[in-house]
Amino acid sequence: MRKYFVLDTNVLLHNADAINSFADNYVVLPMTVIEELDNFKSHSDELGRNARGVVRQLDALRTRGRLGEGVKLRNGGILQIITHDKEAAFAGLNMAVPDNRILSVAYNLHRKGKQVIFVSKDINARLKADAMGLGVMDFEKQKVNFDELYSGNRLISVPSQVIDEFYQKKETNYQGLDLQPNEFVLLVDEGNDKHTALTRAHKDGRLLPLDSKYDTVWHLRARSKEQRMAVELLMDPEVQLVTLIGQAGTGKTLLAVAAGLESVLNYERYDRVLVSRPIVPMGKDIGYLPGSKDEKLANWMQPIFDNLTYLLQQGSGKGGQEDHEASVKTKIDKMIRDNTLELEALTYIRGRSIPRQYVIIDEAQNLTPHEVKTIISRAGEGTKMVLTGDPYQIDNPYLDSSSNGLSYTVERLKDQTMHGHVTLKKSERSPLAAVAAEFL
Repeated sequence: MRKYFVLDTNVLLHNADAINSFADNYVVLPMTVIEELDNFKSHSDELGRNARGVVRQLDALRTRGRLGEGVKLRNGGILQIITHDKEAAFAGLNMAVPDNRILSVAYNLHRKGKQVIFVSKDINARLKADAMGLGVMDFEKQKVNFDELYSGNRLISVPSQVIDEFYQKKETNYQGLDLQPNEFVLLVDEGNDKHTALTRAHKDGRLLPLDSKYDTVWHLRARSKEQRMAVELLMDPEVQLVTLIGQAGTGKTLLAVAAGLESVLNYERYDRVLVSRPIVPMGKDIGYLPGSKDEKLANWMQPIFDNLTYLLQQGSGKGGQEDHEASVKTKIDKMIRDNTLELEALTYIRGRSIPRQYVIIDEAQNLTPHEVKTIISRAGEGTKMVLTGDPYQIDNPYLDSSSNGLSYTVERLKDQTMHGHVTLKKSERSPLAAVAAEFL
C-alpha cells in the first residue's frame, strides 16, 4: 500500500528537492503550501531560492499532466496538489490559520483510509498532527545523529612500549583502529595515564606526531589538546576543509583567525583571509541598519573584529590604552585596504569563485546543508575552507543540532583525506564563560 506524504511548506523551503525524496509513494502538496511558496518566491535569501526552485519543478511536472489529478515523478512516485475541503475540516481547528488548512488536507486523506504521514520541520505542527491521529515525521534526508557525531579524536590505551617506540621512531603502525583520515589519537599508557603521546592518522594508516612548528601561531599557544589538534588542521595546507565544533569560549573562531593570519602573512600560502558569517540575529532583530554595505556589515562582524583586536594586541609593545586601540584599528584598516583581509556577508558569496584564499565561515550551524554545499563549492584552486560553529546555539527556526549544515558536513566528509575535524570541549575564554557553558 502506497503511503501519502503530506508536506508542510517549511520542508520545501528547507530543501527544494524534497518532493523527490519519498520513493514511489504519493507526495501531496496542499494548495495552501503553493500559496505560501508564492509569498516566499520574491525573497533574495535561501528560502526564496528554494521556493523558486520548487515552483519551477512543479511547472515542469505540469507539462506531463494535471497536478490536481497526480503526476508521476522521476522516482516512480506520484505528486498531487489537493485543495482544502471546508466540509471535512477537523473540529476545533481555526481554518484561517494556514498550518491548520494544511493539516486538514492530511486529515481528510486519513479519513478516507489512506496511510498518511505528515512531514514538517515545525514541531508545533507535528504535535497537532499527532493529536489528530496522523503519522508524523521530520524531514530527515539531510540529517545526522548528533549524539553520535564524529568527534575527530579518540583515546586508546596501549602498552608502555608502544609509546616509547613512537617517540623513538616518530611513527607507529598500531593495528585494528579503523581510523578516519586526519583523526587524532591520544595514546595513553595502560599503567601510567601521565605517559601519553598525541598522534594524527596519516592517509596510509600510520600514526604520526604533530608538527612542532605549529605549537605557536600568531603568538598563541593552544591551551588544551583539542585546541592543539585544531591548530594542526588549520595550519596544514594539505587539509583543504576544516570543521570545528564547540561551545562558546572554546576558541574556534580565535584559532581559525589566528591560523588564517599566520598562513597568509607569515607563510604566504594564500593571498588573503576571507571571513564571513550568516546574517542571523540572536533574539528579536533590531531592523534595518543605516550606512553603506561595509558600515552595515561592521555590526554583524563585531565578533570577528574582537578576535582580530585580541590577536593584533599579542606581542605588541606597551603604551597608553587609547594609543594602543588606535594602533590596532589602524592595522586592521590597513589589512583591509591592502586586500589581505576581507570581511563579507554570506549573501554575496553565492556565485563567486574564490582561489588562493583562507576562508573562514563563522556560525556555520545556522546554515542548511544546501547552503554549506553552495559555499564550499565556491572554493577555487589553492583555497582552504574553515567552518566553525556551535550546534547548541542555532538561531535558524528550521534547523536543529542534527539537521544543520555544519553537523551534516562533519559526518558526510569524515572519510575524505582533504577534510579534518575537531570537537572542542573546554571553554578557555574565562572561568565565568566556562561555568556558563557547562551549567546554564
